Amino acid sequence: MRRSVTFQSPEQAGAVSDRGGAGQREPLRTEFGFELPRGYVDESGTVHRTGVMRLATARDELVPLRDDRVRENPAYLSVVLISRVVTRIGTVEDIHPGVIEDLFASDLAFLQDFYRRINAEGHTRAAVTCPSCDEEFAVNLAGGRLGES
Repeated sequence: MRRSVTFQSPEQAGAVSDRGGAGQREPLRTEFGFELPRGYVDESGTVHRTGVMRLATARDELVPLRDDRVRENPAYLSVVLISRVVTRIGTVEDIHPGVIEDLFASDLAFLQDFYRRINAEGHTRAAVTCPSCDEEFAVNLAGGRLGES
């Protein structure tokens, strides 16, 4: 299910109405691309690194709480939750808890942080500090190679 929703803050709504309704609305971004640090290795040995995660709904956060695996082991909550919001990893579009279980630990940690960033903070940027020169800058966790813009 892919949706494009138009969001307007109260300030923007006032500005648009002040101009007689002639304003452009910016669509709410609901899907975010990412690149896994290591990659998902499928049963044929193919490594998949790029993927897409969508914004979570309230249902996405509530349904896993009824899952017996989560009731038995609360740590499993993140596996079920991540499997609900990741829509694709490489060419794999059937994302289920088994796929998430087979990720390397560093990739699962990346997806957990990515989930938190897009759902709680609303962006995919992270503040980092260069270990050599102590310069602070932002990087985009959504992927891309060094040197690309």
